[in-house]
Amino acid sequence: MNKAELIAAVAEKAGMSKKDTEAVMTAALDTITETLKASEKVQLVGFGSFELKKRAARIGRNPKTKETIEIPASQVAVFKAGKALKDAVAK
Repeated sequence: MNKAELIAAVAEKAGMSKKDTEAVMTAALDTITETLKASEKVQLVGFGSFELKKRAARIGRNPKTKETIEIPASQVAVFKAGKALKDAVAK
């Protein structure tokens, strides 16, 4: 399912127009992104949580040239499914 299909499905379930649903979903995703940029955790009880994890700097190898390269430290966004979501999917 892509973003357009998700918007259509949510609009149908909520009885809203696709345009209004797209505005709400875009605002929600933008808010989650801004919160993560501020290094804060986003918890949606029953669904899951989004947070940032730090990756340490490490040494890697270019598979083509076999040359070693240093991969810098970085932060990545991760999602951890909540219990209710895990239980719903497992059935």
